[in-house]
Amino acid sequence: MPHRRLTGLTVAALLAVAPHAYSQELRAEVIHWWTSGGESAAVKVFADQFGAAGGTWVDTAIAGGANARTAAINRTVGGSPPTAMQLNTGKQFDDLVENNLLVSVDGQAAAQNWKDVLPPAFLQAVTRDGHQYAVPVNIHGQNWLFHSTAVLAKAGAQPPNNWDELFAALDKVKAAGLIPLAFSGQKNWERNLFNNVMVGRGGRDVFVAFWGKRDTAMVKGPEFRKIPETFKRLRNYVDAGSPGRNWNDATSMVIQGKAGMQFMGDWAKGEFTAAGLTPGKEYGCNVLGDRGIAYGMGGDVFVFPKLKDANQTKAQLLLARVLLEPDTQLKFAQKKGSIPVRLDVDASSLDACARKAAGWIREASAQVPANEMLSPPALTGAIEDLISQYWNDTNMSADTFITRVANTLSQQF
Repeated sequence: MPHRRLTGLTVAALLAVAPHAYSQELRAEVIHWWTSGGESAAVKVFADQFGAAGGTWVDTAIAGGANARTAAINRTVGGSPPTAMQLNTGKQFDDLVENNLLVSVDGQAAAQNWKDVLPPAFLQAVTRDGHQYAVPVNIHGQNWLFHSTAVLAKAGAQPPNNWDELFAALDKVKAAGLIPLAFSGQKNWERNLFNNVMVGRGGRDVFVAFWGKRDTAMVKGPEFRKIPETFKRLRNYVDAGSPGRNWNDATSMVIQGKAGMQFMGDWAKGEFTAAGLTPGKEYGCNVLGDRGIAYGMGGDVFVFPKLKDANQTKAQLLLARVLLEPDTQLKFAQKKGSIPVRLDVDASSLDACARKAAGWIREASAQVPANEMLSPPALTGAIEDLISQYWNDTNMSADTFITRVANTLSQQF
């Protein structure tokens, strides 16, 4: 496809221009969904770094990932695209590539030597037909368990290291009259909790067999059954106010000592940081795994719609470079709670949780690609609906849920 090759060469040529050659006319409207306190502090790093390089960041923050994605994609398809848009690392931009609506960043990938500095799973996640179409900006661990040191101490509970210890701790917090598990009762976070249980109890192979291989025989087998059973059991430990709650409000419950624990991705750590809390002191973090550490790795990317204005195109190229510079990566991770997607960035200055994660991503046996990397959005949405129905319907049995999930996995998406 010749136009893609030309785009990549154009990017490489423009990246050779010195930073001072860019002017303040290089405005970049960026659509993203980072609106919580910790997220806002993190996205300011990108804006400041872009500004220092000669660009002007025009912030279009839209609360809620689904809302932001829909708005950005609709504008792009409708002919009024932003300069850049945030998506999750994975398959969310497939349709945009197929419809020739995105700029290739091949030149950027070559200039920064992505093949040597990015984890293979993340390089693959931004590559389509041998070309790169997104800039990955972080690695988020999706299956962390955070706990309040004070709440567990008050309840006489120990920080759990496995699933049996988790339920023992949850029972003690409940007996102490506090909320055991802070929870955001929204569909995507119900799915996130289910994924936490699946990767924690089943390990990497089960998770990949489910989301990647759609192995219905495995789903119908006896080993898988404990996953929906464990998931439904957790419902006994959330409070009545959980339905509809935002994830960061659930995190605040742990920060304020109103709840003992929360399963959430490490973006929650950005909220703890913004509140002045330190891991190992006021709160703790762990990943539970019956079969060793299985670290669910997701993240965020920025994609760049095709634009007609030359200055806007230059702004895209500048932003693409800045996002993956080592200094930007480190400063962003310190605020966001994630870890740098570049493996050559020194993580020793990051917090204790991030340093654990930085070690895990170098162990192939511990790496678990997020379901967004393994399954198309349509399948993810269909399974998410089933998970939500199962969580909220106290009368639905595990057998019914398993049958419905297996039927959905066998469909074409």
